[in-house]
Amino acid sequence: MAYGARKILIRDITPDVAIGVNIPFNADNVFIPNYSSSDAIKNNLINFLLTNQDERYLNPRFGGNLRAFVFEQITTGNLDFLKDNIQTQIAQNFPNVVVNSIQILQNPDSNTLFIELNYSILNTGLQDTLAINF
Repeated sequence: MAYGARKILIRDITPDVAIGVNIPFNADNVFIPNYSSSDAIKNNLINFLLTNQDERYLNPRFGGNLRAFVFEQITTGNLDFLKDNIQTQIAQNFPNVVVNSIQILQNPDSNTLFIELNYSILNTGLQDTLAINF
């Protein structure tokens, strides 16, 4: 019996088939395809966090709703609530993604937040970090 066996995502077996598109859309032909599940999941998380709820047609609960925090005061309580909100939303919408840590750095002078999300994909051993300036 094998212990600690890694699961290979079925989409990664055929590397010549595109799984998704990269964000941002800034190439000459607009869409740059990605060919691995880890890249697709990272781009899906970016899309999710930058989308507001009720913004996506026929899927009103999709979105991290981060823009709701734009005009909030930057306090420790709000940052803790933002961390909890991100973790809850990702757990509900991405069941195969486990959030290992969320670090939020603030710059009150320029009213910006830097969100660093460290996550892993269940049963694959894949880990990645996502950084967003907000």
